[in-house]
Amino acid sequence: MRRTMLFLPGNQPRMLMNGGLLGADSIIFDLEDAVAPDEKDAARHLVRNALKTLSFGTCEIIVRINALDTPFWEEDLREMLPLRPAVIMPTKVSGAGYIHTLEEKMTAIETAAGMEAGCTRIIPLLETAAGIENSFEIAGASRRMAALYLGAEDLTADLHCKRTKEGGEIAYARGRMVMAARAAGIEAYDTPFTDVEDMEGLRADALYAKSLGYTGKAVISPRHVDCVNEVFSPTAREIHDAQEVLRAIEQGKAQGKGAVSLHGKMIDAPIVERAKNVLKAAEDLGVLIHE
Repeated sequence: MRRTMLFLPGNQPRMLMNGGLLGADSIIFDLEDAVAPDEKDAARHLVRNALKTLSFGTCEIIVRINALDTPFWEEDLREMLPLRPAVIMPTKVSGAGYIHTLEEKMTAIETAAGMEAGCTRIIPLLETAAGIENSFEIAGASRRMAALYLGAEDLTADLHCKRTKEGGEIAYARGRMVMAARAAGIEAYDTPFTDVEDMEGLRADALYAKSLGYTGKAVISPRHVDCVNEVFSPTAREIHDAQEVLRAIEQGKAQGKGAVSLHGKMIDAPIVERAKNVLKAAEDLGVLIHE
C-alpha cells in the first residue's frame, strides 16, 4: 500500500540517510523542484550513492525525475534506473505522447543494464490543465502505469489562481483525476497539504481525499506521515463491519437466499466489494484480526 509518499530532496544528505526511518510507505527521492539547476548533478550523485549504500527497509523507492523539456531527465534515468527503484515519477505530464517518449528511453536503459524491460513502474505527476484534461489517456498510456498523482501547486499556477487550504480551486481536478485512474484500473494519490504546522487542516484534507476515492497522499514533511497513514488505514470498526458483511453473504448463500440483509439493510454487490477492499487493505497492513 502507498498510504503515504514522502518527498525527500535529493540534495539533502541527512534526510536521504533517514528516509527509511520516517514511517512512510514510499519515499520519493526528488531530483526536480527541490533541487536548483546548478545542483542537479550533485543531487543525482547523492541519490545514486544513497540507493547503492543505504537500506530503506520496507519503503518503496520512487525517484521523481526532471521534466522532458529540460536537459536533465535523460541523465536522471541513466543514473537511476540501473539501481532498480520501484517507480519513476515523471513531472509535468501532459498527454500519452509524453509517457511513450519516457517509456521508450526507460526500456532502452533497462535492456542495456541487463534488466527486464518494463520492470520499473511509472506514476506520472499531473500538474497542468492539459494533464488533468488528458488524465484518462495518460492512465492508459503504458503497462508500466501504477497510479496517477495530482500536483496542485503547479496546477494552480497554470490555472492562474491562488492555492488555498480549503482546496476549492482544485476540486474539479481531484474529481477528474481519480475518476480517470479508477476507470483505467489504477490507483490515485492526492497532492500534499503544504502547511506543516496545521495538523487539523491536514487531517481534514486527507479525509476529504479519501472520501473521493484516493488511495493515499503525498507529504512534504515527516510530521505529516503518521496522520496520513492513520487516515488511509482501515479502522477497527471498518474491519469489523466488513467482516460482518462477508459473513452475512456466506450465510445467505448457505441458506439458498437470493437476497441478504444486515441490520435491516440490503447487501448488494458494491457493499460486498467495499468490504473486500477494506479487508484486503487490513491484510496488507498486517492489522487483520480474524473474528
